[in-house]
Amino acid sequence: MPKFPECWQSCGSCAQGDVFILEVLVQPGDRVERDDNILTLETGKVALDIPSPWAGIVQEVWITAGDHVQEGAPLISLQED
Repeated sequence: MPKFPECWQSCGSCAQGDVFILEVLVQPGDRVERDDNILTLETGKVALDIPSPWAGIVQEVWITAGDHVQEGAPLISLQED
């Protein structure tokens, strides 16, 4: 899970409520490019699309819709090519 934005500490508006996975957009075997969205994160105030930092083939998905996630948590495993 990427680092939460700095503004969450200063204003806190976006981060109100539970942070959880709203939708998983990939499954094992899918090919993703860098910056393709892999999931939608719900913060209680906004829904955020989370992009892949690398290109590759999805090997494993570590999260499911409804999961509560913490900063730094693994989301998916990719085999880079």
